[in-house]
Amino acid sequence: MTYTLSGVSLANGEVTNVVISGNSIVSVGAKVDGEVIDCSGLMVLPGFVDLHTHLREPGKEDSETVLTGSRAAVKGGFTAVSAMANTSPVSDTAGVVEQVFRLGKEAGLCEVFPIGAVTVGLQGEKLSEIGAMAESAARVRVFSDDGKCVSDPLVMRRALEYVKAFGGVIAQHAQDPRLTENSQMNEGEVSSRLGLAGWPAVAEEAIIARDILLADHVKSRLHICHLTTKGGVELVRWAKSQGIDVTAEVTPHHLLLTDSLVESYDPVYKVNPPLRTNEDVLALRAGLADGTIDIVATDHAPHPTEDKECEWSAAAFGMLGLETAFSVIAKTMVETGLMTWGQVSQVLSINPARIGGYARQGQEIAQGSLANLTVIDTTAHWTVDRELLASKSRNTPFHGQKLPGKVIHTIFEGVLVVQGSELTGMKHE
Repeated sequence: MTYTLSGVSLANGEVTNVVISGNSIVSVGAKVDGEVIDCSGLMVLPGFVDLHTHLREPGKEDSETVLTGSRAAVKGGFTAVSAMANTSPVSDTAGVVEQVFRLGKEAGLCEVFPIGAVTVGLQGEKLSEIGAMAESAARVRVFSDDGKCVSDPLVMRRALEYVKAFGGVIAQHAQDPRLTENSQMNEGEVSSRLGLAGWPAVAEEAIIARDILLADHVKSRLHICHLTTKGGVELVRWAKSQGIDVTAEVTPHHLLLTDSLVESYDPVYKVNPPLRTNEDVLALRAGLADGTIDIVATDHAPHPTEDKECEWSAAAFGMLGLETAFSVIAKTMVETGLMTWGQVSQVLSINPARIGGYARQGQEIAQGSLANLTVIDTTAHWTVDRELLASKSRNTPFHGQKLPGKVIHTIFEGVLVVQGSELTGMKHE
């Protein structure tokens, strides 16, 4: 199939035509060929890449499946997602990661990259089958016990040494377990007033500091998951100034929401790591804008209704993120003047593809590149309705909010999987 995205803007403001044939871009310029899709007033960016997604399958299909998560992903403009390892069974063997990889292929809507567990059963005691997962059909390169911290420094050192051999990366959930026992929210003024057990910033920062030093010692790659504190930003900034090979991510919700929302006791705001203060939010935005934080990752964490519509202490941690991520970035980073659309492309596509080693993603919009693209309306606004989300779950903190920026088309290897903001029913073969 050959078609043209006509009159579309690039991130630098240039208006052009993009001709797609098969799975590739065959022309960027004046040429028009095949079916014409009018994209006047719209912008095209490389397809978004999420380095932190919970797809729940296998074992927790009441929350999400690889198929429903893929649908949510492409509606949010993502052409690749990274499936976290806290499934049931845990993705700690070649067999499980290959199952997730196969389910992604069967869904056929976007690339699904399994993330392997660092330790067996996420227990933090014994390294998982890292080598076997790396050599499997899934070719795993990112390993994480996300949901749990690799708290033992010796285990963390060995993991960093192991992945160094094949250019892998350890993505750490920075949370000292002893400092966060029974914690329910950010430790601070609001937690004191509400009488909820606090989650101190130092619990995150202590692990970040330790792992930066370990990564430097081993000369291996470290990635910090869902950075949330001002102090954490400063630690990553220092590490980069020293030439240490560390990267970091921030979630959309930590760029916008604060711990004051917990005063409602609505468990939709219960998330791990917790919502922090406004001072932290501003530091995270500044860190993303100046490149200290490399990427935005959704930490898409679906849960069934019964796990969120209950009393706060019993509720599960986590929020949906795939379908709202782009709009939250538009609100917090572009509308505030902190970032350009070109920089948004860096943190949502190019940088995560580089960190994950996803060669088919984050490519330049140019002749010969794979057609993994997202076409957006930067002037549109839309109101989030949890009942209309493609995810199997409904736990979005943005329900009822009007957000800027809308995904109009998502193209995965040349196939229009989303057209006019709706799933097309087409699948990549």
